[in-house]
Amino acid sequence: MTVAGLVLAAGGGRRMGRPKALLSSDGESWLGRAVAALEAGGCLPVVVALGAQAPDALPLVPPGAHVVVVIGWERGVAESLRRGLDAVEVASPDAEAVIVTLVDLPGLRAEAVARVGGTGGVGQDAGERRSALRQAHYAGTPGHPVLLGREHWGPLRAALRGDVGARDYLAAHGAVAVDCTDLGGGDDVDRRE
Repeated sequence: MTVAGLVLAAGGGRRMGRPKALLSSDGESWLGRAVAALEAGGCLPVVVALGAQAPDALPLVPPGAHVVVVIGWERGVAESLRRGLDAVEVASPDAEAVIVTLVDLPGLRAEAVARVGGTGGVGQDAGERRSALRQAHYAGTPGHPVLLGREHWGPLRAALRGDVGARDYLAAHGAVAVDCTDLGGGDDVDRRE
């Protein structure tokens, strides 16, 4: 099974006061943490979508990860997701699915990526993987990572608008909830405190 990874890290971090792609914790960049979690969870290749202050964030992207600079990132996460999916198609033309996460989840664990990507109904059949929609849930609240089977990439791109990602699409198309409560790491960090 070929599952690519996608880190959305293009935003300006308005509430944070700077782009989250530039942040680090305990000496490790959030970009590095996100890429490492996806890779250790079974995703290859990994694409990182940068935007705000991309030249400053670029050195923080781990070697081996593919980078797309999102022109128009100011229009919101929809543009980042759309361009990120485009880049995944180029980087991994045989990918059956992509697992998407956000840069502002520094606590995301590889175990959550693996669980969303490989348990409870994805199956071994390539057709099942290509049509799968799965989303991590933490204490009943939907979050990241999210698995998007390749059959959904085109329709999702067409549905994306403004500063809303895949949330409405996932709800409308019956994404399977994957409980990751025991793994933690689902809280996004939006403010300095």
